[in-house]
Amino acid sequence: MIFARYTNGQSQSLGQVALASFNNTNGLSPVGDTSWVETFESGQPIFGAPDTGTLGSIQASSVEESNVDLSAELVNLIIAQRNYQANAKTIETSDAVTQTIINLR
Repeated sequence: MIFARYTNGQSQSLGQVALASFNNTNGLSPVGDTSWVETFESGQPIFGAPDTGTLGSIQASSVEESNVDLSAELVNLIIAQRNYQANAKTIETSDAVTQTIINLR
């Protein structure tokens, strides 16, 4: 629930956060880094309040770990490491060639 507390001491319920679930979450279509839209494969959304049915809960001051694709991040890390090693090898080779040219004189 979302509550408002006013300076005159009154408080009022403004609304409630709703969650949606899908019969086939693998059928959702990505439209951004963390945004998804329903498709025919995912089915219609099932809306409800948190902690009801198969819907999850909402916890304040917590971060959901499922919004990070660990396999994609690991692949990106491996690619970055490979690029770093290739660049380091290029610099090493350039230094060796420069040193050889200096020694020839």
